[in-house]
Amino acid sequence: MIIFLNGTSSSGKSSIAAELLKELDTPFFHLSVDAFGAMRAVERTLELDAIAQQELLQRTRAGFHRAVAGMAQAGNDVVVDHVLSEPWRLQDCLDVLEGLDVVFVGVHCPPEELERRERARGDRTPGAAARQLLSVHQHGLYDFEVDTGLNSPRECARAIKRFVGRPPTTRAFDELRGRARRHDPSTT
Repeated sequence: MIIFLNGTSSSGKSSIAAELLKELDTPFFHLSVDAFGAMRAVERTLELDAIAQQELLQRTRAGFHRAVAGMAQAGNDVVVDHVLSEPWRLQDCLDVLEGLDVVFVGVHCPPEELERRERARGDRTPGAAARQLLSVHQHGLYDFEVDTGLNSPRECARAIKRFVGRPPTTRAFDELRGRARRHDPSTT
């Protein structure tokens, strides 16, 4: 199973993932796009021009998606922590994770709380997460949603655990994949 947490930067995804690892009854791996990106040689990345940096970041994220798929295909349960702020990221995940059980969880947080968290962290640009709100949730469909402005990471993790404990239904990823195929002229 893949529990896929999608939300803006500073929305609480990593904190929820940490709590999920404690709450879930079986061992899960937490795979974070931030941790994956941190494996990259930062100094060398900063030496690249803007176009080369963007290409590198896109390859990194595409590689992350394939690492998630590889872990799940090898039989591991995974909690994914990601920011689907560009449409291609979701589409790539839909393609790469096809055939896997993905529970898609929207992680929401009010803009003023996002900005407060960014300021407290000190390693983020205040206002950047609020700007991501327009794109991160644009697809509009989740299996389950949580709000970290109203609930603690532990409360969110427990709610997610209760949800994934129910018998599976049609998953949001399957619906989104179907929508994409119905709108793709190459599939008609």
